[in-house]
Amino acid sequence: MPDCKNPASHRILTSASLPAMKYAFLGAGKMASAIIRGMLRANVCGPEDIMAACPEPELLASLSRETSARAAASNSEAAASASAVFLCVKPADVRAAVAQAGSALDGKLLVSIAAGVPLASLSAIAPGARIIRAMPNAAAIVARSATAYACDPSATPDDRSLAEAVFSGIGAVFPVEEKLLNAVTGLSGSGPAYIALVIEALSDGGVACGLSRKLALDLAVQTVLGTAILAAETSEHPAVLREMVTSPAGTTIAGLRQLEAHGVRSAFLEAVAAGTERAQELSGT
Repeated sequence: MPDCKNPASHRILTSASLPAMKYAFLGAGKMASAIIRGMLRANVCGPEDIMAACPEPELLASLSRETSARAAASNSEAAASASAVFLCVKPADVRAAVAQAGSALDGKLLVSIAAGVPLASLSAIAPGARIIRAMPNAAAIVARSATAYACDPSATPDDRSLAEAVFSGIGAVFPVEEKLLNAVTGLSGSGPAYIALVIEALSDGGVACGLSRKLALDLAVQTVLGTAILAAETSEHPAVLREMVTSPAGTTIAGLRQLEAHGVRSAFLEAVAAGTERAQELSGT
């Protein structure tokens, strides 16, 4: 029997082989919009197969305009219409959203992207649902997310394959054990903020050295983007890529010396550790 926890033990469903299903979204913010747009891009389903609910009418109306998803009057109506329900609300709103959906979740797949809410807590408030917990990041908005996910024992191999097909529409997908999701949150969940800070600092440095603000920002963005693609496509260790542009007594080693002197490497390491520890506090683990 295939095991949902074992990455090698399940069959991957492509968008072409997914069963015809209806989907519900509880929450209508940026992440819900990104996931829905990814599903439509990947032909997981059509907009007529998606219903969303949100207590903020303006957000729900915006989501419907952007994606053509149907708007529901309540969480229970949205959940009742679907076989798979995506919980895209803030962690503090999870309990209320699930309570509002009520028994409409029974026997269905519930996929939560609420940071810091563990599978055990989700199972306790939605005991009739099969549950998957996922951690995408802000790059989902441009279909470049790093999304890690973990399965509750209630989830089936086909549930897992469906989640992979959906999250593949917004970027790369990584199955993990739940105990690692806090570290994922500290690294890739918070990581876009760290990289945005790097881009900002690089562009400020360019301005300080005489470049125009636009040129400095364009150069910084393209440098970070290009380096990320270089790392992804060559699979080289970052140290190898660093050495590629570090010649003896050159400009790069002069800059690296300053970064090391100011503890930049250590600062990033500690940032990931601090984010992980905060995620552990929020999840009670």
